[in-house]
Amino acid sequence: MSRNEPFGYYPGCSGQGTSAEYDSSTRAVCAELGIVLQDLEDWSCCGSTPAHTVDHSLSTALSARNFVQAGKQGLLDVVTPCPSCLKNMRVALHHMSDEHIGPKASRLLGGDTLREGHTVKSVMQVIHEQVSAKDIAAKVIRPLTGLKVVPYYGCLMSRPLELMQFGDPENPMVMEEILTAAGAEVLPFPLKVECCGASMSIPLNEAVTRLSGKIVDLAVTLGADVIAVACPLCQMNLDMRQGQINRANKTQFKMPVMYYTQLLGLALALPHNELGLNKLVVDPLPVLDKLADQRRAAAKVEQTEGAA
Repeated sequence: MSRNEPFGYYPGCSGQGTSAEYDSSTRAVCAELGIVLQDLEDWSCCGSTPAHTVDHSLSTALSARNFVQAGKQGLLDVVTPCPSCLKNMRVALHHMSDEHIGPKASRLLGGDTLREGHTVKSVMQVIHEQVSAKDIAAKVIRPLTGLKVVPYYGCLMSRPLELMQFGDPENPMVMEEILTAAGAEVLPFPLKVECCGASMSIPLNEAVTRLSGKIVDLAVTLGADVIAVACPLCQMNLDMRQGQINRANKTQFKMPVMYYTQLLGLALALPHNELGLNKLVVDPLPVLDKLADQRRAAAKVEQTEGAA
């Protein structure tokens, strides 16, 4: 661990509603790993998907306001679990120095200015940078032994490279390292940065059922027990809309889709209520049962070896 001071924590709008389990599991895991999160006071929506299609200055101001709030609390380094929020906030930092967009955004902020040195990273990246795989493994109480996981990042977390700075934009490996340290068998997943259809589920549902269906289908074909995700919108499309995928594609998928923080939290033996497992639409019980079976088998082997 290389840092004791807090990170400014931006949960994003979905963290207060549709992805409350991502927020709660993120907070629980970070606390267990010694990463200190301090909530931004009076934070506001980053503009999500639609704002930049209306006005770039408005979109920049919506995200930049959160850096202003962070600065008032003496926080320069901001983290967020949501890739869409991350992208918008990184774009905002870039746009605030633009000679055309920056002044307009500043006027929308009422003259408030950003402090020098602000950064924003994903929680996943911070976990990877602040806690080594060896330290994660040392904290694991109930390893994810025997669990076959496919990592799905979605299309925003690592691209474009210059903006997101998250390793190889076509083959990020951070989630793999974290979940492997937790004891899981992480399978290579060729579609891990492909689009799930994103917010097209509203105007063009067919796009989501086709694109998300392809992702779930490959996970099933590879023999995965669970899809690990890091994006609230991806999780919604793969989990909540899995019934729609089945009806559209005449499939019968029952593939659990869990946030990587929920899986890591299970390995750290955090309470299920803190991980929000009850909010998942596709029942995660097969995952929990498989982990329990593995623990019982390991205990039996240990008991037999002890008796010998």
